[in-house]
Amino acid sequence: MKIHFILHETFEVPGAYLAWVALSGHDVTMTKVYQNEKLPENADSFDFLIIMGGPQSPIGDNSEFPYFNPEAEIDLIKKAIKADKYIVGVCLGAQLLGEAYGGTTEKSPSCEIGNFPIELTEAGLGDENIKHFGKQAITGHWHNDMPGLPDTAEILAKSKGCPRQIIKYSKKHYGFQCHLEFTKKVAELLTDSDKELEKKSQTLPYVQSPQTIRDNDYNEMNNLLYEFLDNFTKK
Repeated sequence: MKIHFILHETFEVPGAYLAWVALSGHDVTMTKVYQNEKLPENADSFDFLIIMGGPQSPIGDNSEFPYFNPEAEIDLIKKAIKADKYIVGVCLGAQLLGEAYGGTTEKSPSCEIGNFPIELTEAGLGDENIKHFGKQAITGHWHNDMPGLPDTAEILAKSKGCPRQIIKYSKKHYGFQCHLEFTKKVAELLTDSDKELEKKSQTLPYVQSPQTIRDNDYNEMNNLLYEFLDNFTKK
């Protein structure tokens, strides 16, 4: 497969997604929008589009990110949907995917930063691609917003801090507000990027300290991601 990543920031890296690509022997290309690289003009150059996270927001003030063009990304996602390509959106990417489907990004009830459990819904437990998660699984989190929910979408997982953690927009299109791609290296990049994180962890219920996040073992959630991607792309 030809897999294309859209990256929004230096510290929001693909982590275990990229490791799976390497393990599976797929071809990979990337658009680093923070370096003002151009998005693909159409969906002909890839089979699978993965849109990663970032500090930007489809509903927020993005004036400090002049390179971020949500309309252009949503347009590309719409082209990929029309071309029947595989799509996974992660965090910001999930929100952009929801927008492409006509949903409206909303503020999450709680800010979540760290590693907390998600709980699969009945739809999630019946979904062939993620039912291996079991009723509950620990995943990474780093968000304030959550994806929009058009009438045709299904919520597959939720958490105490956010009711929309995994959303199925179609058989080939999934949005993950949560992060299964976190690794020790990704955790280090993210915690270094937020100088207020220690202070937040002392006052917000779903925010962990930088050291707690760095010390976490990410192997189990990475393996859940690998199995999802294997199942997802073999349909």
